[in-house]
Amino acid sequence: MNQCEIIAIANQKGGVGKTTTTINLGYSLAERGKRVLLVDCDPQSNLTMSFGIDRPDELPITLYHLMTDIIEEKELPQRSDYILSFNNLDILPCSIELAAVEVNLVTAMSREITLKAILDQLRPYYDHIIIDCMPSLGMLTINALAACDRVLIPAAPQYLSAKGLELLLKNIIRVKRRINPSIEIDGILITMFTERTKLSKEIVNLINESYGNHIKIYENKIPVSVKVGEAVLKYKSIVEFDPNGKVAVAYKNFVKEYADE
Repeated sequence: MNQCEIIAIANQKGGVGKTTTTINLGYSLAERGKRVLLVDCDPQSNLTMSFGIDRPDELPITLYHLMTDIIEEKELPQRSDYILSFNNLDILPCSIELAAVEVNLVTAMSREITLKAILDQLRPYYDHIIIDCMPSLGMLTINALAACDRVLIPAAPQYLSAKGLELLLKNIIRVKRRINPSIEIDGILITMFTERTKLSKEIVNLINESYGNHIKIYENKIPVSVKVGEAVLKYKSIVEFDPNGKVAVAYKNFVKEYADE
């Protein structure tokens, strides 16, 4: 029996590398022979656009349409009608329209589990489903937490990012208590790390002191590099674009640490 794992990449702080982590974790797991689906759950559609889809709002079916179908209790379309494939990765895209779903969810029945209803139908086809969450703690992120088995938290070594973790963790605990008792926190991945700066080291120490006793802090940290932006421009993961570069090596080492634990 296939044991598909749904992983939410979450942090309400923007600019901490959620989308980059989603792509490179997905690509690295696919390289290991795993069947991987990436889900864009952010109306900004950065994940979707990272695969060369410059106008996501012109796609015939996106996550917006699927969530609207669930809210309106309609049958979902065929999987082949909305899943996009790029080499060995599948994508469930979204567009700016997804922002409207957040409003509609407020009055919807079973509003927290709308995304879960979609992903549960996709579980049999994949080993890993990875959700790129939006930078907020609104209904879309709650839906991702309700649908997932595990949460991976990318955190940049910045003071506000470190302080914001507390609010995110409280929300995960709340979701675990009320909606999704099986949710587990995988750990915190330090991203955009600059080894040379004192501030980076101090914030990493703060995160370790504050959370290290009860949450895994991954040994491998993802360094800052302009190569990440260059890879996005070429519509590639950093692991493909610059396989021997420091960011690609860091992600490969992280995935080894993550997948083999």
